[in-house]
Amino acid sequence: MNSENFSISEKIVSSSYIRQGAQARRGHEQLIRLLLEQGKCPEDGWSESTIELFLNELAVMDSNNFLGNCGVGEREGRVASGLVARRHYRLIHGIGRSGDIAAIQPKAAGSSLLNKLTNSVVLDILKVAGVRTVSSCFVVPMATGMSLTLCFLTLRHKRPKAKYIIWPRIDQKSCFKSMITAGFEPVVVENLLEGDELRTDLQTIESKIQELGAENILCIHSTTSCFAPRVPDRLEELAVMCAKYNIPHIVNNAYGVQSSKCMHLIQQGARVGRIDAFVQSLDKNFMVPVGGAIIAGFDDSFIQDISRMYPGRASASPSLDVLITLLTLGANGYRKLLKQRKEMYTNLAEELKKLAETHGERLLETSHNPISLAMSLCSLEKQNDRAVTQLGSMLFTRQVSGARVVPRGTEQTVSGYTFKGFMSHANDYPCPYLNAASAIGITKEDVTLCIKRLDKCLKTFKKEKCDQSSTLETSLTGNEGDPCE
Repeated sequence: MNSENFSISEKIVSSSYIRQGAQARRGHEQLIRLLLEQGKCPEDGWSESTIELFLNELAVMDSNNFLGNCGVGEREGRVASGLVARRHYRLIHGIGRSGDIAAIQPKAAGSSLLNKLTNSVVLDILKVAGVRTVSSCFVVPMATGMSLTLCFLTLRHKRPKAKYIIWPRIDQKSCFKSMITAGFEPVVVENLLEGDELRTDLQTIESKIQELGAENILCIHSTTSCFAPRVPDRLEELAVMCAKYNIPHIVNNAYGVQSSKCMHLIQQGARVGRIDAFVQSLDKNFMVPVGGAIIAGFDDSFIQDISRMYPGRASASPSLDVLITLLTLGANGYRKLLKQRKEMYTNLAEELKKLAETHGERLLETSHNPISLAMSLCSLEKQNDRAVTQLGSMLFTRQVSGARVVPRGTEQTVSGYTFKGFMSHANDYPCPYLNAASAIGITKEDVTLCIKRLDKCLKTFKKEKCDQSSTLETSLTGNEGDPCE
């Protein structure tokens, strides 16, 4: 209620009570005012009542919620289901206009304000997470792969002769298909094996630039967050190379916001060389439903060009989800989650190392990867050809999700390109392995249960091996001793 309505209310209920209620209301409004003035994520999270009040205030500014509104167009924010309307807080018009996803909608002042505020709050959080000089970003209602495609399509207009994208190999389908969908030819550069780690082959990348001609290369498409034993690309060196040859640089930072190391690489790359845009997922970094990404960069005009490339209006759901989440957490709450994730990485590494040693395996040395870990599975491979993949099935049926079991020798064709050793980021990685990741939101209970169930599965294989050996021993000698003791 406004001040006039509060004054009228004093004639109905004791004025002292009304003043107390008005003061409480002003507390909510003060938080909203600071958000509007500063455009930053609040340090401390808001209560659900403040967030709902704010969203309801935004919703009544959209034409579909005007009292007495008469809509005679083809898009009037009509919703048949009340449940759907409530799910979206009656913010139905979406974001952007037909020519620009960042444009203001005349019919939807509230939704437009939501869009602008979300982009501003997310920009602030990217700075909090470590990329301090990022200047512009926007939330796009597409996951990481299609958001990368949008970046490549925008570069097409700036480099019309270019047909190649140089891509240090990472065995993840969506980032590879993002280049194919945009109509470009990926130039796959195999990684170098350094110890257990797979790292960027800078010499081959530079040779490819000289061989193909810089003007024929759309960009270098590098990666930060990835599955071990691959580690983040050498962004600083790649950024310097891109500046040297005047080639754009797009970074796939899919789940890298949660890692201070990945964000530091982007910050340093932009400082010493060239990074045109970096793309990250909303669900992986902010624990919201799948369907959104953030495209960010250091040149406002280029990021605006990307937003204008998006055809038509867009769903406001990803923007709404991430704004609600960040207002709930506050900057301090998000920092706390980042700190907990890093602590859990150390815990997961320690527990996996102990388990590996118990079963005659080892935790691979991948110190440059700040999120993902890998444990060798050599003994399973020696046992039989199917044991490695069987372990993956056993873990899944025991409700251990996210663990990847990577056998050797897998071959797969993606969009006409055949990859040997697919999933291992190399044609012939020296050993099969199991991946586990310490991602934002992981708990100690998750780690404990995973280790317990993985241990039980590995013991099952050991028992089977012992049973087989015992049977063979008995058939050859007639003795019934246990060769595994």
